[in-house]
Amino acid sequence: MGTGTELGRVRGLGSSKQGAHHWWHQRLTAAGNLVLMAWLLASIAMLPGHDYDSVRRWLASPVAAIPMILLVISVFYHFRLGLQVLIEDYQHGAMRTALLLMLNFFVVGAGATAIFSVLRIAFAGAAA
Repeated sequence: MGTGTELGRVRGLGSSKQGAHHWWHQRLTAAGNLVLMAWLLASIAMLPGHDYDSVRRWLASPVAAIPMILLVISVFYHFRLGLQVLIEDYQHGAMRTALLLMLNFFVVGAGATAIFSVLRIAFAGAAA
């Protein structure tokens, strides 16, 4: 029994069942990013001043800090999903694994730093 053609080897196997889930998450985060970015731009436009103290006082309120944290989570997750597709499409072997690992470390580290920064302003803003 031979190995056959490439098409013959994969025919009937179906999908890996991961593509639709990944695609759906990208669309949901894109929609969330649009809504939250519109909120951010409108909120900044309505600030009485655009100096450091005005923005810090605005971000110290829960009405601003909570959507900002949601925006950080959504943006970094969307970023990760997009670059994961790029890496999976164009890299193979050990380089692919290394790049995916570095991507995950970067996204978690940068996202945690951004969330920490928002929380620090939110919790220290009332005292300052």
